[in-house]
Amino acid sequence: MDWYLAVLRKYATFDGRARRMEYWMFVLFNMLIGFAITLVDVFARLGFLGVLYSLAMIIPTLAVTVRRLHDTGRSGWWVFINLIPVVGAIVLFIFMVIEGDPHDNEYGPDPEVYGASL
Repeated sequence: MDWYLAVLRKYATFDGRARRMEYWMFVLFNMLIGFAITLVDVFARLGFLGVLYSLAMIIPTLAVTVRRLHDTGRSGWWVFINLIPVVGAIVLFIFMVIEGDPHDNEYGPDPEVYGASL
């Protein structure tokens, strides 16, 4: 849960780097919370909680994705490859899975060495 909260504390921070663990733990908790909110939404017949949560998570999700791309030495503009149907999502997934640069790069120091992730 600390990883999820760490990303929320960096709500709109697009500079720096994010390790794989930070990114994937955020994705996991985001999905679990989104699922729980959707269940509440369905059972309470409200119909808007899931939409509000999704809107609130757009910027932090985009920010952590850009920081994850920075960790692999890529520009944040690579996030737009996701606009290409199927192939773009596969390429972006591969970028999110591969190991980050083990040394400092143009986007900042290695977060594993300096403990900059959490």
